[in-house]
Amino acid sequence: MHVIDSHTGGEPTRVILDGGPDLGSGPLAERARRLASDHADFYLSVMREPRGQPAMVGALLVPPTDPSCATGVIYFDAGAVLGMCGHGTIGLAVTLAHLGRIDIGTHKFETPAGIVEVTLSDANTVTVRNVESRLVQADAQVRVERLGTITGDIAYGGNWFYIIDPSPIPVTPANIRTLTDAGIAIRNAANAAGLGGEAGEPIDHVVFQEPPNTPGVHSRNFVLCPDDTYDRSPCGTGSSARLASLAARGTLAPGQEIIQQSVIGSPYHLSYQPGPNGGVLPTITGQAFVTANTHLMFDAADPFRDGIAL
Repeated sequence: MHVIDSHTGGEPTRVILDGGPDLGSGPLAERARRLASDHADFYLSVMREPRGQPAMVGALLVPPTDPSCATGVIYFDAGAVLGMCGHGTIGLAVTLAHLGRIDIGTHKFETPAGIVEVTLSDANTVTVRNVESRLVQADAQVRVERLGTITGDIAYGGNWFYIIDPSPIPVTPANIRTLTDAGIAIRNAANAAGLGGEAGEPIDHVVFQEPPNTPGVHSRNFVLCPDDTYDRSPCGTGSSARLASLAARGTLAPGQEIIQQSVIGSPYHLSYQPGPNGGVLPTITGQAFVTANTHLMFDAADPFRDGIAL
């Protein structure tokens, strides 16, 4: 299986160029459902150790249904098949440029969440115009054991987020384990309480926000992903959901650019414009770097051929 690895703000992406399962044709959302229901062994073997690593997101290239798109792509991590992935889209654009498949300029990628537009400014810098994002419920409360009552915004940015601002725990590298455990507990409690999307979609990510300690930065976040690891980048879909929340609260004007920093300090430049359906159209700019061009091997005699599951 030919793959190219990259990282976006420290968050790894693995683009799968060949060797993936046949998902048939039709809408990407339907093909993503087939991947999740019929081919979990495939995506888990690619994401889990010893081939994968914590926090890695896979990007399976598939034929788009829209001929104007440079590619179709389905994202996943070791916990779930994703609707969209912001850092993965930045990494995919840099990877396709590395392969000579796209040039500097603007291109479209088709994802299960919809078509996104990317502008490659140089070999490493990419701007993503994400799908329309929206605030679903402001100040949603849930009772969490040992944490008490937690208040946060439920928002959609291509995935489903519970955004807690301000964070009850300082967003620092020293607190990554504590933030992870709290995020898992909050997500479990929120989903048990029925919080989520308008059609009952469960929350898959939890975001802790706090003011920055760096001049010129708007805020810093910690993002818990579906595989229970933290996002090393500021999370593209999480930043989109955050923009929707800020816009709905009237605390960020259309076109106003801010810098969102991750828990390890990597930045995204963010802004938005009003969306046609009452949400926002987010713009996310970040950088990615290719780290490996390799072939994965799947030996039938390997006891961990399907990855390590604990």
